[in-house]
Amino acid sequence: MTKPNYTPEIRERAVRLLLESEKDYPSTWAAITAIAPKIGCTPETLRSWLKKHHDQENPVKAEQLSDQQRIKQLERENKELQRANEILRKAAAFFGPSGTRPPTQIMVNFIHAHKAQYGVDAICKVLPIAASTYYRQLDLSEHPEKRSKRDLQDQHDAKQIKQIWQESSGRYGVRKVWKQLKQDGYSIARCTVTRLMQQLEIQGVWRGKNKCTTRSRDDQKRATDLVKRDFSAKQPNHLWVADFTYIQTNTGWVYTAFIIDVFSRAIVGWKVSKRMNTDMVLDALEQALHDRGMPENVIHHSDRGVQYLSIRYTSRLEAANLKASVGTTGDSYDNALAETVNGLYKMEVIDYLKSDWTGLADVELATLDWVDWFNKKRLHSAIGYVSPFQFEAMYYARADVLDLAA
Repeated sequence: MTKPNYTPEIRERAVRLLLESEKDYPSTWAAITAIAPKIGCTPETLRSWLKKHHDQENPVKAEQLSDQQRIKQLERENKELQRANEILRKAAAFFGPSGTRPPTQIMVNFIHAHKAQYGVDAICKVLPIAASTYYRQLDLSEHPEKRSKRDLQDQHDAKQIKQIWQESSGRYGVRKVWKQLKQDGYSIARCTVTRLMQQLEIQGVWRGKNKCTTRSRDDQKRATDLVKRDFSAKQPNHLWVADFTYIQTNTGWVYTAFIIDVFSRAIVGWKVSKRMNTDMVLDALEQALHDRGMPENVIHHSDRGVQYLSIRYTSRLEAANLKASVGTTGDSYDNALAETVNGLYKMEVIDYLKSDWTGLADVELATLDWVDWFNKKRLHSAIGYVSPFQFEAMYYARADVLDLAA
């Protein structure tokens, strides 16, 4: 196909029509894209004619412009500045508050989403990316065979990364995704995971601050602190910690109580209730006792909440041959592990899954799913980036080997 040959008369006429009608459009580029098809040329061609026209203008002529022409020129320049500022504002919202240069693919996505409004060249003048880079990315998208080996590897890696991230319901950040990839036998650098997650525009959840829900009884007789902030255990069912947290729903407050095995971080008992009372924490305890096979001599550690110091609760601990241990009210360090689980629960379920909880049943179902995932699949840094149940299985496997050796 031969390149169109435009006569000087056609070019001059096109530029004249553009200059005369420019005031009727929000920007010069908008005028160009509207007029170019009518002339029979591309917008880029018309833009180049306009630039050449401005370059050839006699500098002295600018001094002879009428006031009205000067006003039009200033208005045109002002529109260009407004357009640039508008592009920057939208780009800032699109790229996020990181302050660093966005990955190329993210800038390409932005250009693709806004090119109809501003034009590719106008956006590239504002953003740190060349128009040729954008068109190169489009060409690679349409012709994957042209992509480099690294690009193809990145595409494969990104697919694996996104799959792991989705399986965690979007909770995993770079560190956990990387650890899961390594567990799956995948060889990849952590910096590569960081880069590809940025390109995919995905990230993990962030933990917020917890609010103290404990109502204490300083005058009530209580057990001593057997833990002394040492949240470690050499085997399962040696030390349990208990606490509860709160959730606001459309039908009022609900509360979730947890009991955690310190050895593996497994949630061994839980209960969601509309009432912050002894029945709630007792139900969580009964589940823990049942699911763990009624173990004896377990240290049960809690704060000084009235629910945990009630006669019914302490009597049940005694009847089950559990050793009661009580920390200090309002001091998160004295029940740090339970506070950590509460924080994860808020971060990965309550604040993350939705902002509008309908009621108890809604929270209870989400908690059921989360506890199952937490115990069976979630990687925990404190136990070597394996799940709680996997960590316990490893412990019992080692114990069996030692028994056979003995």
